[in-house]
Formats: sequence, C-alpha cells, structure tokens
Amino acid sequence: MPMMTAALVLLSFVTPLATDMYLPAFPRMTGDLGTDASGVQLTLTSFLIGMGLGQLILGPLSDRFGRRKPILVGSAACVVATALCALTPSLGWLIALRFVQGFTGAAGIVIGRAVISDVATGERAAKLLGILMSLLGVAPAIAPVLGGVVIETAGWRAVFWALAATTLLALAGTLFAVPETLPAGRRRAGGARATARSVREVLADRPYLGHTLCFGMSLAVLFCYLGGASFLFQNLLGLGIGQTSAAFGSVGAVSVIAGLVVTRLVGRFTPQALLRAGLGVMLAGSIALCVLALAGGLNVPVVLALLYVTFVGIGLVSINAAALALERVPHAAGTGSALLGTVQSALSAVAAPLVGLGGAHTAVPMFAGMTLSSVLAVLVLGVAKPSSGAGA
Repeated sequence: MPMMTAALVLLSFVTPLATDMYLPAFPRMTGDLGTDASGVQLTLTSFLIGMGLGQLILGPLSDRFGRRKPILVGSAACVVATALCALTPSLGWLIALRFVQGFTGAAGIVIGRAVISDVATGERAAKLLGILMSLLGVAPAIAPVLGGVVIETAGWRAVFWALAATTLLALAGTLFAVPETLPAGRRRAGGARATARSVREVLADRPYLGHTLCFGMSLAVLFCYLGGASFLFQNLLGLGIGQTSAAFGSVGAVSVIAGLVVTRLVGRFTPQALLRAGLGVMLAGSIALCVLALAGGLNVPVVLALLYVTFVGIGLVSINAAALALERVPHAAGTGSALLGTVQSALSAVAAPLVGLGGAHTAVPMFAGMTLSSVLAVLVLGVAKPSSGAGA
C-alpha cells in the first residue's frame, strides 16, 4: 500500500505541476505570444476542459477494462503531448496541445481516486484521500518556485520539457508499483449505452451529487486564485518573478499543512463536520479578500494571510466532499471519480478566464469569483440534501 500510494502521488503530481509550474510566466507569455491576460489564461482553461473530458471518458473505461491499462496508456500519451507543448509555434497551438495534455493526464487523477476506492471505504478512504491530496499539495507549493527558476534560466518553454520528463518518471513508477485493483468479476460490461446508464445511476444519488458539486465549487475557488494570482502579485503588489514564485509556494505549503491536519482530524470528527467547518473558513477568507480589494487596501502581508485562511478551508472542503461523494458509489467508483473530476474541471475552466476580464491591473474579479464560488459551495450542498445519516 505505501508503494502504491507513493506511485499514485507521483503520477498525480503531473496535473498540479502542469497547472502551476508556468503560472509565474503569464505576464511574460502575453508579450511572447502576442496576446493579453485572457488569451494566456485560455491555455489554462483548455487544459482544464481537456482534463474534465478525459476524466469523464477514462473513468468509466476503467470500470469496464480495469485500472491498469487505461492509466498506463493515458500517461504515455501525456508524455508526448507535453513535449509538443514545448515546441508550439503559436498561442492557438498551445491552447490545443494543452487540451490534449489535460485529457491524457486525467488518467492519473481519475483512475488514481478509483484505485483508492477499490481498496478502501469510509474513514480509511478519507484518510488515504487526505494523504494523497495533502502530498499533492506539495506540487502547488514547489511548482511555481521551480517554474520561476526554469523560466529565469531557460524561458517558459523549458517548463514543458521539465514536465515531460516528470511525466515519464511517473509513468515508470506506475508501471512497477500500481497493480490491477479491479478484478474481472467486478468490472461493468457493455458499451456506450451501459456507460450512460452508469452515469445516470450515479447522478441520481442526491448525496453524491451534492458533495460532488460542493467539491467542484471549492476547486473553482482555487482556480479563480490560480488564474489571477500572477497578475495580482506582480502588477498590483509589485513582486518580481522570484518573489511571485515564493508567494505561490507559501500558499501551496499551507495547502499541504491543511491536508495533513485533515488526515489527523478524520476519526476524531466526522467528515460531515469537517466539511461544514471548511465551508465556513473558505467563505470567510474569500469575503475578506473581496472586501479588501474593493476598499483598495491590498498589501502583501494581509493578502497572503487571508489566502492562507481560504486555503485551509479549501483543503477541509475538497478532501471531505470527495470522500463523502465516492463512498456513495462503490459499485461504480471509476464513473463516480470521473464525474467528480469532470464537474471540478468544468467549473474551474469557467472560473480561470473570467478573472482576467477586468484586465491585468485589478484583483476585484479574482476575489469576487472566489467569494461567489464559496457561496455556491454552501448552497449546492444545502440544495442536494443527503438522505438520513448519509451526508453533511
């Protein structure tokens, strides 16, 4: 189990690295590619859309064909797509290739969660998911720092060469450490019609739907931040690329700590209670940031402190909402994991470019988006009330 968890973490590192490592280069890429803030943010949006569709397709396929083959094929294709991103001649090609990179890289996320669901349920699943997600938080903590070094040394294209090498290493780890966890007798037979029926069955479960939407909105908060943070740190707060990387890293480090704390709290408090606490913290931090931006009182220490608070809430919400959703559909873990990730990717893909609509010199759209996403996270959980004893 420790070796398998480590391999899944390494494989899942690809997505947060691919999301965060090139963020410090956004202002530089606008000039290099002849575009504006929203144009560069579309490379993040296309990646998220690809990741969402990839999860929607690869998750159910893993319920039918097993976990091992889809995760290996997807990861191998991701290596190729990532290398091609480094060679892209224009913004249009980069947007297209980022879609392919997201689609193929989705295998590590969606099937990794399904593997955990195969081998654990309840509090144990929540703890394993907490360990996985907290360790994955290392990637957002170090990715912008590493990206800043690579960008300053060799330019933003070198980031994608580094990502290709990392993906190749992750593929090798998966090949040797992740066994098949879905026996033939538990696989779901049938083609597209059977897959559609499985999707309908999963979505018909109100507790699953409520927790999935809540999970998605918590990650939308994250991607509002990711879409606008480089412009916030550099254009509004006056930080250089190195300082921006350090700021990204400090926020990511808080995510790691929050995830580790959650794994300690599971068992002492119910996932439902931790989820409710996380919603309150996430909402409070987002509102405070929005008020600060509207009042024109942005400064580095206060902004970072409030971001830390918000990210503690995101950690509490995302880990527990995911665990509560997946425990509802053990009979279709791949499909459940796919829909969980697809909803998250779709909501995040919408959030990321919207924060740039106000231009590169305002943080109001970014913090307003984070606040709106936090409010919706509370509301969707309330609308889709779980049945007695099943949810938050």
